[in-house]
Parts: sequence; structure tokens; C-alpha cells
Amino acid sequence: MARDMSDKEILKMELEQLKKEVNTPRTPVGVNCADTITYVESRIAEDMLIKGVPDDKNPYKGDKGGCIIT
Repeated sequence: MARDMSDKEILKMELEQLKKEVNTPRTPVGVNCADTITYVESRIAEDMLIKGVPDDKNPYKGDKGGCIIT
């Protein structure tokens, strides 16, 4: 799409986008990181990557063979 546009049209489009973005509320990265850490820690008990999947609900558990690299 940008190949079909002149430089002036591209700059105008970029300017319009920047005008929209100038009113976007911003927060410091540290605040966002703290919020993310709080969110993750509050859900740690339900996280399957940490607590694991119960054997009765794990479709990959069992003697189904595997891949051996030699």
C-alpha cells in the first residue's frame, strides 16, 4: 500500500496517526511491571506450567512411546 503512495501522502498519514497517539494515556514501565508481577503472582496457584497437569487430565501421560535421538 505504501508503495502506491507519494511521500507527502505517507507523511500525512503518519501525522494523523501521531495526532491520535498523542492523547493515549501513558504509565511508567515500572508501574506496568509491578502490575504484571502482582497479576501473575495472584494466579500462580492456577498456573498449569507451575503446578503441573493432573495425571488423569493429561492426554500425553503414559506409555505412548517417544522420540529417542541417538
